[in-house]
Amino acid sequence: MVHFDQDLQSIQEMRDAVKRAKEAQLTYMSYSQEQVDEIVRRVAQAAYAKSYELAQMAVEETGMGIVEHKKIKNEVGSMAVYESIKDEKTVGIIREDRVNKITEVAYPYGVVAGIIPTTNPTSTAIFKALISLKTRNAIVVSPHPRAVNCTVEALKICQEAAEQAGAPAGLIGWISKPSMAASNELMKHRDVNVILATGGGALVRAAYSSGKPAYGVGPGNVPCYIEKSANVAKSAAMIMDSKSFDNGTICATEQALVVDRNIQQMVIRELKKNGAYMLNAEEKALVEKVITLTPGHLNPAIVGQSAIKIAEMAGVHVPADTRVLIAEETRIGKGVPFSIEKLSPIFALYTAESYEEAKEYCLELLNLGGRGHSLSLHTNDDAVAKEFALIMPVSRLMVNTLSSIGAVGATTGLMPSLTLGCGSYGGNITSDNVSARHLINIKRMAYGTKEVSIPKPAASTTKKEAAGFQEMEQIVDQVLRQVAPKGEVDAKFIAEMVNQVIQKISN
Repeated sequence: MVHFDQDLQSIQEMRDAVKRAKEAQLTYMSYSQEQVDEIVRRVAQAAYAKSYELAQMAVEETGMGIVEHKKIKNEVGSMAVYESIKDEKTVGIIREDRVNKITEVAYPYGVVAGIIPTTNPTSTAIFKALISLKTRNAIVVSPHPRAVNCTVEALKICQEAAEQAGAPAGLIGWISKPSMAASNELMKHRDVNVILATGGGALVRAAYSSGKPAYGVGPGNVPCYIEKSANVAKSAAMIMDSKSFDNGTICATEQALVVDRNIQQMVIRELKKNGAYMLNAEEKALVEKVITLTPGHLNPAIVGQSAIKIAEMAGVHVPADTRVLIAEETRIGKGVPFSIEKLSPIFALYTAESYEEAKEYCLELLNLGGRGHSLSLHTNDDAVAKEFALIMPVSRLMVNTLSSIGAVGATTGLMPSLTLGCGSYGGNITSDNVSARHLINIKRMAYGTKEVSIPKPAASTTKKEAAGFQEMEQIVDQVLRQVAPKGEVDAKFIAEMVNQVIQKISN
Protein backbone atom coordinates (compact mmCIF):
# COMPACT_ATOMS: atom_id res chain seq x y z
CA MET A 1 0.00 0.00 0.00
CA VAL A 2 1.39 3.40 -1.02
CA HIS A 3 1.41 6.13 1.66
CA PHE A 4 1.62 9.71 0.47
CA ASP A 5 3.12 12.57 2.44
CA GLN A 6 0.32 14.61 4.11
CA ASP A 7 1.64 17.87 2.63
CA LEU A 8 1.55 16.35 -0.86
CA GLN A 9 -2.00 15.08 -0.32
CA SER A 10 -3.02 18.49 0.96
CA ILE A 11 -1.45 20.30 -2.00
CA GLN A 12 -3.07 17.92 -4.50
CA GLU A 13 -6.47 18.35 -2.85
CA MET A 14 -6.01 22.13 -3.07
CA ARG A 15 -5.10 21.96 -6.77
CA ASP A 16 -8.16 19.85 -7.53
CA ALA A 17 -10.39 22.29 -5.61
CA VAL A 18 -8.95 25.30 -7.47
CA LYS A 19 -9.46 23.56 -10.83
CA ARG A 20 -13.12 22.87 -10.04
CA ALA A 21 -13.58 26.38 -8.68
CA LYS A 22 -12.18 27.99 -11.81
CA GLU A 23 -14.46 25.97 -14.08
CA ALA A 24 -17.48 26.71 -11.90
CA GLN A 25 -16.67 30.42 -11.76
CA LEU A 26 -16.53 30.66 -15.55
CA THR A 27 -20.07 29.25 -15.63
CA TYR A 28 -21.18 31.51 -12.77
CA MET A 29 -20.05 34.55 -14.80
CA SER A 30 -23.17 34.22 -16.94
CA TYR A 31 -25.59 34.38 -13.98
CA SER A 32 -27.86 37.40 -13.64
CA GLN A 33 -28.09 39.64 -10.58
CA GLU A 34 -31.39 38.00 -9.68
CA GLN A 35 -29.91 34.49 -9.85
CA VAL A 36 -26.89 35.52 -7.78
CA ASP A 37 -29.05 37.23 -5.15
CA GLU A 38 -31.27 34.17 -4.76
CA ILE A 39 -28.23 31.92 -4.26
CA VAL A 40 -26.79 34.29 -1.65
CA ARG A 41 -30.14 34.51 0.19
CA ARG A 42 -30.52 30.74 0.36
CA VAL A 43 -26.95 30.24 1.58
CA ALA A 44 -27.31 32.88 4.30
CA GLN A 45 -30.57 31.33 5.52
CA ALA A 46 -29.11 27.82 5.56
CA ALA A 47 -26.05 28.91 7.53
CA TYR A 48 -28.15 30.96 9.95
CA ALA A 49 -30.38 27.96 10.62
CA LYS A 50 -27.32 25.93 11.66
CA SER A 51 -25.71 28.68 13.78
CA TYR A 52 -26.03 26.82 17.06
CA GLU A 53 -24.86 23.42 15.78
CA LEU A 54 -21.82 25.03 14.12
CA ALA A 55 -21.04 26.92 17.33
CA GLN A 56 -21.11 23.65 19.27
CA MET A 57 -18.78 22.01 16.76
CA ALA A 58 -16.35 24.94 16.90
CA VAL A 59 -16.10 24.94 20.70
CA GLU A 60 -15.76 21.14 20.87
CA GLU A 61 -13.07 21.00 18.20
CA THR A 62 -10.98 24.04 19.11
CA GLY A 63 -11.56 24.08 22.87
CA MET A 64 -12.02 27.85 22.60
CA GLY A 65 -14.84 30.22 23.32
CA ILE A 66 -18.48 29.93 24.41
CA VAL A 67 -21.18 28.16 22.36
CA GLU A 68 -23.86 30.83 22.85
CA HIS A 69 -21.43 33.54 21.81
CA LYS A 70 -20.16 31.69 18.75
CA LYS A 71 -23.81 31.26 17.76
CA ILE A 72 -24.13 35.06 17.72
CA LYS A 73 -20.98 35.31 15.58
CA ASN A 74 -22.45 32.80 13.12
CA GLU A 75 -25.65 34.83 12.97
CA VAL A 76 -23.66 38.01 12.26
CA GLY A 77 -21.57 36.19 9.63
CA SER A 78 -24.70 34.89 7.89
CA MET A 79 -27.87 36.99 8.06
CA ALA A 80 -26.36 40.27 9.28
CA VAL A 81 -23.84 40.13 6.45
CA TYR A 82 -26.60 39.18 4.01
CA GLU A 83 -28.78 42.11 5.05
CA SER A 84 -25.86 44.48 4.53
CA ILE A 85 -25.06 43.28 0.98
CA LYS A 86 -28.39 42.03 -0.41
CA ASP A 87 -29.25 45.26 -2.27
CA GLU A 88 -25.80 45.92 -3.70
CA LYS A 89 -25.44 45.65 -7.47
CA THR A 90 -22.55 43.36 -8.31
CA VAL A 91 -23.47 42.09 -11.80
CA GLY A 92 -23.25 43.95 -15.11
CA ILE A 93 -24.05 47.66 -15.16
CA ILE A 94 -24.05 48.79 -11.54
CA ARG A 95 -24.12 52.57 -11.94
CA GLU A 96 -24.89 55.17 -14.64
CA ASP A 97 -23.95 58.82 -14.37
CA ARG A 98 -26.06 60.45 -17.09
CA VAL A 99 -24.67 63.91 -16.41
CA ASN A 100 -21.01 62.97 -16.85
CA LYS A 101 -21.86 60.13 -19.27
CA ILE A 102 -19.99 57.43 -17.32
CA THR A 103 -21.27 53.86 -17.02
CA GLU A 104 -19.77 51.48 -14.44
CA VAL A 105 -19.71 47.72 -15.01
CA ALA A 106 -18.81 45.18 -12.31
CA TYR A 107 -16.68 42.15 -12.97
CA PRO A 108 -15.35 39.56 -10.48
CA TYR A 109 -11.77 38.69 -9.57
CA GLY A 110 -12.28 34.97 -10.31
CA VAL A 111 -11.12 32.52 -7.65
CA VAL A 112 -10.76 33.72 -4.04
CA ALA A 113 -8.36 32.05 -1.62
CA GLY A 114 -9.89 32.17 1.86
CA ILE A 115 -7.65 31.69 4.91
CA ILE A 116 -9.68 30.99 8.08
CA PRO A 117 -8.54 31.45 11.72
CA THR A 118 -9.04 29.04 14.60
CA THR A 119 -10.63 31.75 16.78
CA ASN A 120 -13.68 32.40 14.54
CA PRO A 121 -13.70 29.36 12.22
CA THR A 122 -17.33 28.91 11.22
CA SER A 123 -18.50 32.53 11.18
CA THR A 124 -15.52 33.63 9.06
CA ALA A 125 -16.02 30.75 6.60
CA ILE A 126 -19.72 31.62 6.14
CA PHE A 127 -18.93 35.31 5.75
CA LYS A 128 -16.23 34.77 3.11
CA ALA A 129 -18.41 32.34 1.17
CA LEU A 130 -21.29 34.84 1.10
CA ILE A 131 -19.30 37.85 -0.11
CA SER A 132 -17.60 35.68 -2.75
CA LEU A 133 -20.91 34.32 -4.07
CA LYS A 134 -22.46 37.80 -4.09
CA THR A 135 -19.71 39.02 -6.43
CA ARG A 136 -19.71 36.01 -8.82
CA ASN A 137 -16.40 34.74 -7.49
CA ALA A 138 -15.57 31.17 -6.56
CA ILE A 139 -13.79 30.48 -3.25
CA VAL A 140 -11.35 27.83 -2.06
CA VAL A 141 -10.80 27.78 1.70
CA SER A 142 -7.80 26.71 3.74
CA PRO A 143 -9.11 26.04 7.27
CA HIS A 144 -6.95 26.21 10.37
CA PRO A 145 -5.70 22.67 11.17
CA ARG A 146 -7.20 22.92 14.69
CA ALA A 147 -10.63 23.89 13.32
CA VAL A 148 -10.86 21.92 10.10
CA ASN A 149 -13.98 19.86 10.84
CA CYS A 150 -16.24 22.73 11.92
CA THR A 151 -14.96 24.97 9.11
CA VAL A 152 -15.58 22.31 6.46
CA GLU A 153 -19.04 21.62 7.90
CA ALA A 154 -19.92 25.32 7.61
CA LEU A 155 -18.71 25.31 4.00
CA LYS A 156 -20.66 22.15 3.17
CA ILE A 157 -23.86 23.80 4.44
CA CYS A 158 -23.12 26.80 2.20
CA GLN A 159 -22.20 24.60 -0.77
CA GLU A 160 -25.34 22.47 -0.57
CA ALA A 161 -27.62 25.50 -0.25
CA ALA A 162 -25.87 27.22 -3.18
CA GLU A 163 -26.17 24.20 -5.47
CA GLN A 164 -29.81 23.65 -4.52
CA ALA A 165 -30.40 27.28 -5.53
CA GLY A 166 -28.79 26.64 -8.92
CA ALA A 167 -25.10 27.44 -8.41
CA PRO A 168 -22.59 25.38 -10.40
CA ALA A 169 -20.86 22.57 -8.51
CA GLY A 170 -17.37 23.40 -7.27
CA LEU A 171 -18.02 27.10 -6.66
CA ILE A 172 -17.18 26.61 -2.96
CA GLY A 173 -14.16 24.43 -2.28
CA TRP A 174 -11.84 23.62 0.63
CA ILE A 175 -8.83 21.67 1.81
CA SER A 176 -9.97 18.94 4.21
CA LYS A 177 -6.40 18.10 5.23
CA PRO A 178 -4.89 21.57 5.56
CA SER A 179 -1.20 22.29 5.96
CA MET A 180 0.95 25.40 5.89
CA ALA A 181 2.49 24.15 2.64
CA ALA A 182 -0.94 23.82 1.01
CA SER A 183 -2.00 27.27 2.27
CA ASN A 184 1.13 28.85 0.80
CA GLU A 185 0.66 26.98 -2.50
CA LEU A 186 -3.01 28.04 -2.61
CA MET A 187 -2.09 31.71 -2.26
CA LYS A 188 0.48 31.41 -5.06
CA HIS A 189 -1.61 29.24 -7.40
CA ARG A 190 -1.77 30.72 -10.91
CA ASP A 191 -5.57 30.39 -11.01
CA VAL A 192 -6.16 32.18 -7.69
CA ASN A 193 -6.92 35.85 -8.28
CA VAL A 194 -7.32 37.41 -4.83
CA ILE A 195 -6.66 36.43 -1.21
CA LEU A 196 -8.77 37.01 1.91
CA ALA A 197 -6.37 36.26 4.76
CA THR A 198 -7.63 36.26 8.35
CA GLY A 199 -5.15 34.72 10.75
CA GLY A 200 -1.75 35.09 12.36
CA GLY A 201 0.92 37.55 11.31
CA ALA A 202 2.98 34.93 9.45
CA LEU A 203 0.01 33.91 7.29
CA VAL A 204 -0.89 37.49 6.48
CA ARG A 205 2.71 38.26 5.50
CA ALA A 206 2.69 35.17 3.29
CA ALA A 207 -0.49 36.47 1.61
CA TYR A 208 1.13 39.82 0.89
CA SER A 209 4.28 38.20 -0.48
CA SER A 210 2.37 35.83 -2.77
CA GLY A 211 2.31 38.26 -5.68
CA LYS A 212 -1.52 38.30 -5.66
CA PRO A 213 -3.93 41.06 -4.63
CA ALA A 214 -4.59 40.36 -0.93
CA TYR A 215 -6.79 41.60 1.88
CA GLY A 216 -4.89 40.77 5.04
CA VAL A 217 -5.64 41.96 8.56
CA GLY A 218 -3.33 42.81 11.42
CA PRO A 219 -3.45 42.11 15.15
CA GLY A 220 -5.57 44.13 17.53
CA ASN A 221 -4.14 45.31 20.86
CA VAL A 222 -7.19 47.45 21.59
CA PRO A 223 -6.89 50.13 24.31
CA CYS A 224 -10.09 51.01 26.14
CA TYR A 225 -10.07 54.51 27.62
CA ILE A 226 -12.67 55.24 30.30
CA GLU A 227 -12.64 59.04 30.42
CA LYS A 228 -13.78 60.94 33.51
CA SER A 229 -17.09 62.05 31.95
CA ALA A 230 -18.18 58.46 31.20
CA ASN A 231 -21.20 56.79 32.74
CA VAL A 232 -19.00 54.45 34.79
CA ALA A 233 -21.62 51.89 35.82
CA LYS A 234 -22.94 51.48 32.28
CA SER A 235 -19.47 51.48 30.73
CA ALA A 236 -18.11 48.88 33.16
CA ALA A 237 -21.02 46.54 32.43
CA MET A 238 -20.50 46.85 28.66
CA ILE A 239 -16.74 46.40 28.91
CA MET A 240 -17.10 43.23 30.98
CA ASP A 241 -19.69 41.81 28.56
CA SER A 242 -17.41 42.63 25.66
CA LYS A 243 -14.20 41.28 27.20
CA SER A 244 -15.82 37.99 28.26
CA PHE A 245 -17.66 37.59 24.92
CA ASP A 246 -16.53 34.26 23.46
CA ASN A 247 -13.67 34.39 25.98
CA GLY A 248 -11.99 37.27 24.16
CA THR A 249 -11.38 35.62 20.78
CA ILE A 250 -12.46 38.57 18.60
CA CYS A 251 -9.43 40.66 17.60
CA ALA A 252 -11.35 43.90 18.26
CA THR A 253 -11.91 42.98 21.92
CA GLU A 254 -10.59 45.45 24.51
CA GLN A 255 -7.11 44.42 25.71
CA ALA A 256 -6.12 47.10 28.25
CA LEU A 257 -8.09 49.57 30.34
CA VAL A 258 -6.88 53.17 30.64
CA VAL A 259 -8.72 55.02 33.41
CA ASP A 260 -8.61 58.63 34.65
CA ARG A 261 -7.28 58.81 38.22
CA ASN A 262 -10.33 60.59 39.66
CA ILE A 263 -12.71 57.76 38.66
CA GLN A 264 -10.35 54.81 39.13
CA GLN A 265 -11.83 53.46 42.37
CA MET A 266 -15.35 53.82 41.02
CA VAL A 267 -14.35 51.90 37.86
CA ILE A 268 -12.75 49.08 39.88
CA ARG A 269 -15.83 48.82 42.08
CA GLU A 270 -18.16 48.57 39.06
CA LEU A 271 -15.90 46.05 37.30
CA LYS A 272 -15.96 43.84 40.40
CA LYS A 273 -19.76 44.07 40.48
CA ASN A 274 -19.74 42.61 36.95
CA GLY A 275 -17.47 39.66 37.71
CA ALA A 276 -13.94 41.09 37.57
CA TYR A 277 -11.25 39.65 39.85
CA MET A 278 -8.45 42.05 40.80
CA LEU A 279 -5.13 40.17 41.03
CA ASN A 280 -2.71 41.13 43.79
CA ALA A 281 1.04 41.42 43.08
CA GLU A 282 1.77 37.76 43.81
CA GLU A 283 -1.19 36.50 41.74
CA LYS A 284 -0.27 38.86 38.92
CA ALA A 285 3.23 37.35 38.73
CA LEU A 286 1.75 33.83 38.51
CA VAL A 287 -0.68 34.80 35.72
CA GLU A 288 2.13 36.55 33.80
CA LYS A 289 3.90 33.20 33.54
CA VAL A 290 0.96 31.62 31.73
CA ILE A 291 0.26 34.62 29.45
CA THR A 292 3.69 34.30 27.85
CA LEU A 293 6.06 31.34 28.03
CA THR A 294 8.71 33.36 26.21
CA PRO A 295 8.79 37.20 26.21
CA GLY A 296 6.48 38.78 23.64
CA HIS A 297 4.88 35.50 22.51
CA LEU A 298 1.35 34.74 23.64
CA ASN A 299 0.83 31.27 25.10
CA PRO A 300 -1.72 29.65 22.70
CA ALA A 301 -3.02 27.46 25.55
CA ILE A 302 -4.85 30.45 27.10
CA VAL A 303 -6.51 31.72 23.90
CA GLY A 304 -10.29 31.57 24.17
CA GLN A 305 -10.22 30.03 27.66
CA SER A 306 -12.34 31.19 30.59
CA ALA A 307 -10.95 33.40 33.34
CA ILE A 308 -11.44 30.57 35.85
CA LYS A 309 -9.51 28.08 33.72
CA ILE A 310 -6.62 30.52 33.18
CA ALA A 311 -6.52 31.20 36.92
CA GLU A 312 -6.33 27.44 37.55
CA MET A 313 -3.47 27.13 35.04
CA ALA A 314 -1.63 29.84 37.00
CA GLY A 315 -2.37 28.30 40.41
CA VAL A 316 -4.60 31.21 41.46
CA HIS A 317 -7.87 30.62 43.30
CA VAL A 318 -10.73 32.89 42.16
CA PRO A 319 -14.50 32.98 42.92
CA ALA A 320 -16.76 30.77 40.79
CA ASP A 321 -18.47 33.78 39.19
CA THR A 322 -15.21 35.33 37.89
CA ARG A 323 -15.50 36.48 34.28
CA VAL A 324 -12.31 38.54 33.78
CA LEU A 325 -8.90 38.71 35.47
CA ILE A 326 -7.49 42.24 35.96
CA ALA A 327 -4.09 43.42 37.16
CA GLU A 328 -2.85 46.97 37.62
CA GLU A 329 0.05 47.82 35.31
CA THR A 330 2.31 50.79 34.59
CA ARG A 331 4.66 49.40 31.96
CA ILE A 332 4.16 48.64 28.24
CA GLY A 333 6.39 46.42 26.11
CA LYS A 334 6.90 42.99 24.59
CA GLY A 335 8.39 41.84 27.87
CA VAL A 336 5.31 42.99 29.81
CA PRO A 337 2.78 40.12 29.47
CA PHE A 338 -0.31 42.09 30.52
CA SER A 339 0.35 44.77 27.87
CA ILE A 340 0.25 42.52 24.78
CA GLU A 341 -2.80 41.19 22.87
CA LYS A 342 -4.05 38.30 25.00
CA LEU A 343 -7.13 36.95 23.11
CA SER A 344 -8.57 35.86 26.45
CA PRO A 345 -10.48 37.46 29.37
CA ILE A 346 -7.43 39.16 30.93
CA PHE A 347 -7.08 42.93 31.37
CA ALA A 348 -4.24 45.28 32.22
CA LEU A 349 -5.42 48.38 34.11
CA TYR A 350 -3.50 51.63 33.59
CA THR A 351 -4.31 54.68 35.71
CA ALA A 352 -3.73 58.01 33.96
CA GLU A 353 -2.86 61.06 36.03
CA SER A 354 -3.93 63.36 33.19
CA TYR A 355 -5.72 63.39 29.86
CA GLU A 356 -2.37 63.69 28.10
CA GLU A 357 -1.04 60.61 29.91
CA ALA A 358 -4.17 58.66 28.96
CA LYS A 359 -3.57 59.46 25.29
CA GLU A 360 0.08 58.44 25.65
CA TYR A 361 -0.88 55.08 27.18
CA CYS A 362 -3.30 54.42 24.29
CA LEU A 363 -0.69 55.29 21.67
CA GLU A 364 1.97 53.11 23.30
CA LEU A 365 -0.39 50.14 23.47
CA LEU A 366 -1.31 50.52 19.80
CA ASN A 367 2.32 50.91 18.78
CA LEU A 368 3.17 47.72 20.66
CA GLY A 369 0.93 45.60 18.47
CA GLY A 370 -2.40 47.04 17.40
CA ARG A 371 -1.71 49.95 15.03
CA GLY A 372 -4.47 50.42 12.51
CA HIS A 373 -6.99 48.14 14.17
CA SER A 374 -9.40 49.50 16.77
CA LEU A 375 -9.79 51.61 19.90
CA SER A 376 -12.57 51.65 22.48
CA LEU A 377 -13.64 54.87 24.18
CA HIS A 378 -16.16 55.57 26.93
CA THR A 379 -16.94 59.27 27.32
CA ASN A 380 -19.79 61.77 27.33
CA ASP A 381 -17.53 64.51 25.97
CA ASP A 382 -17.88 64.80 22.19
CA ALA A 383 -14.70 66.88 21.99
CA VAL A 384 -12.70 64.01 23.50
CA ALA A 385 -14.23 61.54 21.06
CA LYS A 386 -13.44 63.77 18.07
CA GLU A 387 -9.86 64.36 19.22
CA PHE A 388 -9.29 60.62 19.60
CA ALA A 389 -10.76 60.06 16.13
CA LEU A 390 -8.32 62.59 14.71
CA ILE A 391 -5.11 61.53 16.46
CA MET A 392 -5.30 57.78 17.10
CA PRO A 393 -3.70 55.46 14.49
CA VAL A 394 -6.72 53.15 14.21
CA SER A 395 -9.25 52.31 11.50
CA ARG A 396 -12.30 52.13 13.76
CA LEU A 397 -13.11 53.76 17.08
CA MET A 398 -16.05 52.42 19.08
CA VAL A 399 -17.64 54.92 21.47
CA ASN A 400 -19.83 53.86 24.41
CA THR A 401 -20.41 50.32 23.15
CA LEU A 402 -18.96 46.80 23.24
CA SER A 403 -15.76 46.98 21.20
CA SER A 404 -15.61 43.25 20.38
CA ILE A 405 -18.93 42.98 18.58
CA GLY A 406 -19.27 46.70 17.83
CA ALA A 407 -16.29 46.57 15.49
CA VAL A 408 -17.85 43.74 13.46
CA GLY A 409 -21.09 45.71 13.10
CA ALA A 410 -23.31 43.99 15.71
CA THR A 411 -23.89 47.06 17.95
CA THR A 412 -22.82 49.85 15.56
CA GLY A 413 -23.61 51.05 12.05
CA LEU A 414 -20.31 49.65 10.76
CA MET A 415 -20.43 47.16 7.88
CA PRO A 416 -20.95 43.64 9.29
CA SER A 417 -17.69 41.80 8.64
CA LEU A 418 -15.39 39.16 10.09
CA THR A 419 -12.33 40.63 8.32
CA LEU A 420 -11.34 44.04 9.66
CA GLY A 421 -8.78 46.01 7.63
CA CYS A 422 -6.08 47.99 9.44
CA GLY A 423 -5.17 50.43 6.66
CA SER A 424 -1.70 51.83 6.12
CA TYR A 425 -1.25 52.14 9.90
CA GLY A 426 -1.23 48.34 10.04
CA GLY A 427 0.31 47.65 6.65
CA ASN A 428 -3.01 46.70 5.00
CA ILE A 429 -4.45 47.77 1.65
CA THR A 430 -7.78 48.83 3.21
CA SER A 431 -9.01 50.29 6.49
CA ASP A 432 -12.56 49.09 5.82
CA ASN A 433 -14.60 46.29 7.29
CA VAL A 434 -14.08 44.02 4.26
CA SER A 435 -17.27 43.10 2.40
CA ALA A 436 -18.66 42.29 -1.05
CA ARG A 437 -17.61 45.64 -2.55
CA HIS A 438 -13.96 44.64 -2.04
CA LEU A 439 -14.37 41.57 -4.27
CA ILE A 440 -15.51 43.28 -7.46
CA ASN A 441 -13.55 45.23 -10.02
CA ILE A 442 -15.21 48.08 -11.90
CA LYS A 443 -14.70 48.92 -15.55
CA ARG A 444 -15.85 52.36 -16.71
CA MET A 445 -17.23 53.43 -20.07
CA ALA A 446 -16.88 57.17 -20.59
CA TYR A 447 -18.30 59.28 -23.47
CA GLY A 448 -16.54 62.43 -24.60
CA THR A 449 -18.04 65.45 -22.84
CA LYS A 450 -15.41 68.18 -23.30
CA GLU A 451 -14.19 69.85 -26.49
CA VAL A 452 -10.42 70.22 -26.69
CA SER A 453 -8.46 72.10 -29.36
CA ILE A 454 -5.17 70.33 -29.97
CA PRO A 455 -2.48 72.80 -31.17
CA LYS A 456 -0.42 71.80 -34.20
CA PRO A 457 3.29 71.33 -33.60
CA ALA A 458 5.60 74.17 -34.65
CA ALA A 459 7.48 73.53 -37.96
CA SER A 460 11.06 72.45 -37.44
CA THR A 461 13.79 74.71 -38.86
CA THR A 462 16.25 73.18 -41.35
CA LYS A 463 19.77 74.48 -42.02
CA LYS A 464 18.67 75.79 -45.40
CA GLU A 465 15.74 77.67 -43.84
CA ALA A 466 17.98 79.08 -41.13
CA ALA A 467 20.36 80.43 -43.78
CA GLY A 468 17.38 81.91 -45.67
CA PHE A 469 16.15 83.67 -42.52
CA GLN A 470 19.59 85.14 -41.94
CA GLU A 471 19.71 86.49 -45.51
CA MET A 472 16.18 87.86 -45.13
CA GLU A 473 17.26 89.79 -42.03
CA GLN A 474 20.07 91.37 -44.06
CA ILE A 475 17.63 92.41 -46.78
CA VAL A 476 15.28 93.96 -44.20
CA ASP A 477 18.24 95.84 -42.76
CA GLN A 478 18.94 97.29 -46.22
CA VAL A 479 15.31 98.34 -46.47
CA LEU A 480 15.49 100.21 -43.20
CA ARG A 481 18.58 102.09 -44.39
CA GLN A 482 16.53 103.42 -47.31
CA VAL A 483 14.24 105.21 -44.89
CA ALA A 484 14.74 108.95 -45.29
CA PRO A 485 15.59 111.11 -42.26
CA LYS A 486 11.99 112.32 -42.25
CA GLY A 487 10.71 108.78 -42.21
CA GLU A 488 9.95 108.68 -45.93
CA VAL A 489 10.51 105.35 -47.71
CA ASP A 490 10.97 104.55 -51.42
CA ALA A 491 7.84 102.47 -52.00
CA LYS A 492 9.13 101.01 -55.24
CA PHE A 493 12.35 99.83 -53.62
CA ILE A 494 10.46 98.27 -50.68
CA ALA A 495 8.18 96.35 -53.03
CA GLU A 496 11.21 94.96 -54.84
CA MET A 497 12.87 93.92 -51.61
CA VAL A 498 9.70 92.16 -50.31
CA ASN A 499 9.47 90.32 -53.61
CA GLN A 500 13.04 89.07 -53.15
CA VAL A 501 12.21 87.91 -49.60
CA ILE A 502 9.18 85.93 -50.79
CA GLN A 503 11.26 84.28 -53.48
CA LYS A 504 13.90 83.32 -50.89
CA ILE A 505 11.25 81.78 -48.56
CA SER A 506 9.54 79.83 -51.35
CA ASN A 507 12.87 78.39 -52.50
